[in-house]
Amino acid sequence: MFFLLRMAFWLGVVCLLLPGTGAKSPDANIDATQAMTMASAAVSDARGFCERQPDACVAGGKVAAALGERAEAGARTLYQFISAKLTEKPVDADKADPKLVKVADEPQRRGTLTKSDMQPAWHAPVPLPPKRGARPAV
Repeated sequence: MFFLLRMAFWLGVVCLLLPGTGAKSPDANIDATQAMTMASAAVSDARGFCERQPDACVAGGKVAAALGERAEAGARTLYQFISAKLTEKPVDADKADPKLVKVADEPQRRGTLTKSDMQPAWHAPVPLPPKRGARPAV
């Protein structure tokens, strides 16, 4: 949840720093000290949210914990998948039958094409264009 707040803050800063259309309203004249005062008031108000709405804070904490557990489970699954892929030993092409691949302890057909079937078709070389004759000097 803190990540979302931090992301919203930085997106807000970027939006404030982007150049506008040039149209200025008379109410938009706020100096830096007023902006800092308003920002500190907003932060102190956000800190007191749990005192005003304790049920909402408890529910938000439960949601954050559930999301954290799901993220941890997803990361664990991804880690196990990558670890399994890195520890697999490739089958030697010379020793194994090229038509059979062992997957999960049961052989499966790979295909009936041979190496010569997979070679690209022969193409004649592209002829060069004929040389132009020397042009007479003018």
